[in-house]
Amino acid sequence: MINKDVLIIGAGAAGMMCAAEAAKRNRSVLLIEHSEKAGKKILISGGGRCNFTNTNASHINFISDNPHFCKSALSRYTPDDFISLVKEHNIHFHEKKDGQLFCDDSSKQIVEMLLKECSESGAEVITDCTVDAVQKNDLFVVETSQGTYTSESLVIATGGLSIPKMGATDFGYRTAKHFGIKNTGIHPGLVPLLFKNDFTETFGELSGISVDSYVSYGKTGFRENILFTHRGLSGPAILQISSYCRNNDSISVNLLPELNFYEILKNNSGNLSLLVNFLSEYFPKRFAQVFCEKYLPSKSVNHLSEKEVKDISEKIHDWQIIVKGSEGFNKAEVTCGGVDTDELSSKTMESKKVKGLYFIGEVVDVTGWLGGYNFQWAWSSGFAAGQFV
Repeated sequence: MINKDVLIIGAGAAGMMCAAEAAKRNRSVLLIEHSEKAGKKILISGGGRCNFTNTNASHINFISDNPHFCKSALSRYTPDDFISLVKEHNIHFHEKKDGQLFCDDSSKQIVEMLLKECSESGAEVITDCTVDAVQKNDLFVVETSQGTYTSESLVIATGGLSIPKMGATDFGYRTAKHFGIKNTGIHPGLVPLLFKNDFTETFGELSGISVDSYVSYGKTGFRENILFTHRGLSGPAILQISSYCRNNDSISVNLLPELNFYEILKNNSGNLSLLVNFLSEYFPKRFAQVFCEKYLPSKSVNHLSEKEVKDISEKIHDWQIIVKGSEGFNKAEVTCGGVDTDELSSKTMESKKVKGLYFIGEVVDVTGWLGGYNFQWAWSSGFAAGQFV
């Protein structure tokens, strides 16, 4: 039986950050990873270039039952702090759009940076090590495939259920439950959506076509592309709104967010073009054809009545689609929900019920928007716990 000051389960973004920070405080740290290598989700992120933070990150970019919980950690380890670390390791990067920062070269650079931080601070990392049981007596006792370890502090950094092919499991939620700590409901986030009625039958043939749109649910909306798939809709705007809506909810799609199509039609009331051809001036031709055939009259613009002009404009600016489901955790980039933030200290990420037990990263009920926000939460929450474990 080997004793460490700190055991961290999960060598992802949050776990590696926490390990390095704890070791810098001269804590003896062991980081345990069940996969064959650390940082697997980092490696595939951002198309292999890792969207490692967003310069605009603040609490408003996160979803949680307690929207204030993430403020403390985000304020104490900011995007600028992580950018400074990246620069220290001579990793070149660029801004893609809206504050999204990507490596110029490869996601591997971020993993190598974090492992180097662990190594230089004295944190030990072991891979291919499965955890069989976790108990607490005076110390935490963690039984693994590579031996039994004890520690004063135990950090759960095992992530959520998204992308199971990368090794995602429900270990973190089960561990919370084992210690009497509540979880919120969980569901796939940042995921392509499926829709009711004959949506796929009608629009499936448009797979690969994207349309600049404003997609909203309730008071929340995102201006990005939507992308038609064989099964439903994807694209940045859909991925963003998917974290907010549920089955049977209706989302609104504004297909021309910067224009007033009612005024356009009124100003072209003498136009002899068929409506479908007129629409093709604003949308991809195939989309205009299918959308017209499904919803709009087969008439020339100059023959449209006032009511038809209003109805067409409403359909263009407020296309209501009822959600049937999503592509699930296999295609989800994150897991919404998780360990209840009411159970944790926002300053330290420590359980209020179990002294020495910490939860960080995606396993916690804090979910970021698309665009580097979830990595920033990993860095911030990992850093926060690393100062106290």
